[in-house]
Amino acid sequence: MVVTEALTESRESAAVYYNLANAYFRDNQLARAILNYERARLLDPGNGDIRHNLRFAQSKTEDRIEQAGIFFLQEWFKGVRDLNNSNRWAVISIIFFLLFLICVAVFLFLRLLWARKTAFYSGLLFLMLMIVTTIFAFSQKRERILRDDAIVMVGAAMVNASPDRNSNRLFELHEGTKVRIRNNDGNWYEVEIANGSVGWTEKENVEVI
Repeated sequence: MVVTEALTESRESAAVYYNLANAYFRDNQLARAILNYERARLLDPGNGDIRHNLRFAQSKTEDRIEQAGIFFLQEWFKGVRDLNNSNRWAVISIIFFLLFLICVAVFLFLRLLWARKTAFYSGLLFLMLMIVTTIFAFSQKRERILRDDAIVMVGAAMVNASPDRNSNRLFELHEGTKVRIRNNDGNWYEVEIANGSVGWTEKENVEVI
């Protein structure tokens, strides 16, 4: 009931999703637990309790899929970005912008050489930090709006070569596995799993995070 009201009012709560996930996990509803942990993490990625419980729930899933190679800078970017949520990064970005303006004012209006030099280099640093934190904020906001990840909600979901039940079956996914939605066609999603394999599964088999 609380979740329904929150969604209706377009105000999602990481705490509500987290508590709901804990309740589902205790009730042995693994897929729904992971789904709600993922929704909580999306809203509050820096929360250690959410990340810990999500990893623990994922360790109970049947599928063991090797992660495809990720460029180390991309992994670093995501790791640092997820220390805070988009709102916190936006606030930090504004603070850096204000510090940048202060440095500009010092550089323009003070005559002391050491103060002008300090303001100049500090201003450059604050400007770069503002750009980086703004990128973090927009990246997280985009991920929250796009919502192209989903969780397998059924015991066994067949993944086919095309959006047709009579097409070749490529592999099978099980409850709680996370997939990325690449495309959709009628009642089918084209999904990609962590190792890069791609195929089509029926929409009723998964639920979008």
